[in-house]
Amino acid sequence: MKKIIVTTLTLLGFVQYTQVLKAENLTQLTELLSSNNCIGCDLNNAGLVGANLSRARLNRANLSNANLSGANLSKADLSGSNLSGASLNGANLIGANLTGAILTGTDLRSSYLTGSTISAIQLQSAYIQGAVGIPQSAGTKDLFYSWGMMEMNKGNYKGATDYYNKSLVLDPSMAKSHLGKAFCQMRLGDYLGAVSEAKIAGRIFEEQKNTAGVESSQDLIKSIEIASKPAEVKPPEPNFLDFVGNLAVFALQFVRF
Repeated sequence: MKKIIVTTLTLLGFVQYTQVLKAENLTQLTELLSSNNCIGCDLNNAGLVGANLSRARLNRANLSNANLSGANLSKADLSGSNLSGASLNGANLIGANLTGAILTGTDLRSSYLTGSTISAIQLQSAYIQGAVGIPQSAGTKDLFYSWGMMEMNKGNYKGATDYYNKSLVLDPSMAKSHLGKAFCQMRLGDYLGAVSEAKIAGRIFEEQKNTAGVESSQDLIKSIEIASKPAEVKPPEPNFLDFVGNLAVFALQFVRF
């Protein structure tokens, strides 16, 4: 009896597996894995977790909803491909060509994008939290700022600083990026740098006649000065730095820029 049950389950598993392969278009999937070349292929819903597709030619391929998590796509040609809804979480996309690729709802979290060809418009509809090496050309000053805010709220102050720096390359007068960077530097213990950035933000806000921005800059400077004091002269509360930090980020989020 047990043998019959096991055999039945095995057959059911085989049938399900065969159905999955058919859905992925087995012929084209095999072509890709054997030749690294599948231009214009229909690989909708394909399971390619961890696949080695370095330098693969996948331009104009339909990879919508495909699972490419952790795949090696370094220097792959994905130009014009449809990656909507696909998972590229943790994928290696270093040097990949993503020109014109559809990235609506694409999961690019924790992926590696250094040297890739990608545009700001494409990334607006993708999930990029934790992505490494987003090219300077792949974002606008506002996108980099918003990504910085997301990383800062998660406590990733180094990652947030990188985004703020990218936004400031595009617009050195972006006061809110200076202010966000100052907050991150405070949390990372760079108090002198934090004060310097906060003062720059304050000056820019003053030139813009942005009273709320000036006040936020001044409040952050006070928080930095308090946070930089030796432990013995701080109030006894165990979470004091968190307290002043929360006040500062609250002020940052509610300034109207």
